[in-house]
Amino acid sequence: MKTYKTFDTINKTFITILAFICTLPLLLVLIVSITDERSIQSKGYSFFPNQWSFDAYQLLFSGGSPLLQSYLISLTVTAVGTFLAVMITSMAGYTLAARHVRYRNGLAMFFFVTMVFNTGLVPWYMISTKLGLQNNIWALIIPSLVFNPFNLFLVRNYMKQIPESLIEAAKIDGANDAFIAFKIFFPLSLPVIATITLFYGIGYWNNWFNAIMLVDKPNLYPLQYLLFKLNSEISMIQQMQSSLSSMTTSQLPSESIKMATAIVTIGPIVLFYPFLQRYFIKGLLIGSVKE
Repeated sequence: MKTYKTFDTINKTFITILAFICTLPLLLVLIVSITDERSIQSKGYSFFPNQWSFDAYQLLFSGGSPLLQSYLISLTVTAVGTFLAVMITSMAGYTLAARHVRYRNGLAMFFFVTMVFNTGLVPWYMISTKLGLQNNIWALIIPSLVFNPFNLFLVRNYMKQIPESLIEAAKIDGANDAFIAFKIFFPLSLPVIATITLFYGIGYWNNWFNAIMLVDKPNLYPLQYLLFKLNSEISMIQQMQSSLSSMTTSQLPSESIKMATAIVTIGPIVLFYPFLQRYFIKGLLIGSVKE
């Protein structure tokens, strides 16, 4: 018993130290984002800067900045896209997991092929434009909506562990496939559904490629693409030795704004993850224990 307590104490101490070390980079990013640019140039990145400044955040959230609108666009795209992608993937996973579905192995092979071979960018762009996915909100959602085959097989493998007797009992009571999927399989598969929800959510939140290829209207720019353009423009201004508002080029918060954009973009993900953490851990253990 004493040995166990000693080990438990050492283990907790080690995990606490490790967690603190993992937190330091994020803390440094936050501090640098509110550090004066001249202090960064003279002292570099530091936990204890000579002078504080909120110029980076003032530039991001200035009166004419479209940041808040881009935030709303990204939140909408992430919420709608993730919901639709999770629903499609879950229903497809149930179809491939149900033994009474004919040709399910052939369908599984069809989806597996898409993991190995990619048609390329040109067909993707042509199909997107033919479907009218240009300069509208759906251009940011539908091209990424087709479910990831990896997530599909993750869901299928989890659902295959659910006893077939549940389907037989439900069918005896007159239940159809829609009832079995939504009332039996999906609730029992909550860990893996939460896992792919996190995957899809992060993917949609970080996606800026669709905006580059399919969107020209500034009022439809998602957050990631807007911040990318902002950083590029600041770098261009510095290279051209120009000026912005009342700031000189030496005062432009080029370094601090990079850290500020990191803080701004990771906010929703950091807040979203704790709610799915316990399900995410269960989802990662899929297949590790065979009953």
